[in-house]
Amino acid sequence: MTTARRITRHRRVRAARKPVIGVLAAAGVAVGAWYATAGAATTAPNLAPTSTTVTLAAKFPYLSAGYNNTREWTRTTTAVAPNGTLRVAWPAADGVHVTPLTAAGKRSGADTVVKGTKEVGGLVAHNDGFALLTRVADTNKWKETAAAVVRYTNGRQTFRTKLTGTASHDTAPLLDGQLTWNGSKYGAYFVVHGAGGFADGHFGDKLSYVSAKGAKLSGGWSWGCSHNEGIALHAETTGAFTSLCFDDWRSGLFVSTGIGAPDTAPVVQREQCWAGYCGGTFPSRTGDLVKSATGRYATAFASRGAASAKKNAADASGRGWTVKPRTGTHQVAVAFMKNRNSAPGKAVYLTSAAGTENTNVHVAPYGKDRLLVSWESMKGAKCASGTCTGTFTGTHLRLVDWNGKAQSADKIVNARITGDIAVLKDGTLTWAYAPVTPTYAKPLTGASPTTTTLKVARLKP
Repeated sequence: MTTARRITRHRRVRAARKPVIGVLAAAGVAVGAWYATAGAATTAPNLAPTSTTVTLAAKFPYLSAGYNNTREWTRTTTAVAPNGTLRVAWPAADGVHVTPLTAAGKRSGADTVVKGTKEVGGLVAHNDGFALLTRVADTNKWKETAAAVVRYTNGRQTFRTKLTGTASHDTAPLLDGQLTWNGSKYGAYFVVHGAGGFADGHFGDKLSYVSAKGAKLSGGWSWGCSHNEGIALHAETTGAFTSLCFDDWRSGLFVSTGIGAPDTAPVVQREQCWAGYCGGTFPSRTGDLVKSATGRYATAFASRGAASAKKNAADASGRGWTVKPRTGTHQVAVAFMKNRNSAPGKAVYLTSAAGTENTNVHVAPYGKDRLLVSWESMKGAKCASGTCTGTFTGTHLRLVDWNGKAQSADKIVNARITGDIAVLKDGTLTWAYAPVTPTYAKPLTGASPTTTTLKVARLKP
């Protein structure tokens, strides 16, 4: 585990290291050439989302300061219940709000305000309510919050289960988390801060399982990737839930499924992962993990790649790695795993422009055999300490197959993606977002701007 200082701000901060700028290997997908030949014989997919407007009952601060105060979307999470209705979770000054919506994205009732909570760490929608992974007040040596799963049934709280505390020597000053449900139990994956015991003062991650009635279950782990700079989790019918983590000690993206401290975890991609460098590879440090009908998995992330990767000779533990990035700006990468315990082959890169920074990368299933990859780009990128500023040039949508091959040209859309995407039974993708145009010209300082409306986008394959 790495030594970590007690945090005084929302995000973990490390001393800056000067990034190494390389040249991206010629692995990018030549979308234009493919589409020019294939497009003539096929019908171009309609990648233009429709949207509805939802008025909010409180002000939603839609930006957050990430590493080096980089501008990030404040996460909204959209989840679909078995009966097709939707829930959207978003934070406000009086707690996390959960807004009920029809399948068409229209408000169907008043918000449920989960009092005394901070941060949307994950959301599961049920026919009769929802479960929320969030942070609540706690008493500990760092005076930090605790992670908790809160369940509401028919408008009333039915349980509030804390997942960190004095007995387990941990806190949750931020979650960067995911909450999933397999029909009988929840899986909650989130960042923890050691508060006593062997991990005192260090940062790691924790995977906890909770029953339908709020009881803590066996399985998972109390201490994992350290520091964890990005989390992804997929619920499974049986066995351990599939998980990924960006680990700054081993420096990269790893398959953490079933592994507490991932010394031998399969490598998805080596990245320079000191905080502020790979800290923005998953949006708000929470990633998407999509499972195919044949049991394969896909994830997408912003990557600078690895020009070289080797063990850190200065680390006496033998666990540390030093990675020199291949590029100065982040490119869009997609990686595929053949099962929940194995590493993929080389990541497929969808972008390659050296002066363009790409951020806020998402992936979602699109129909039976394709994937929708989205990201935001900025030109004229100026990068320092692993983060970049620049001029926003659009929200991109692109279809790829399960080998990463392009199935459409890029589509620039006005529907931002500011959090988790829900998949309806008919394959329609839907998500809630703040209806504003991003700016990445300078870091975020001071309070976030707010909005009193959300847009709910729909995209049907």
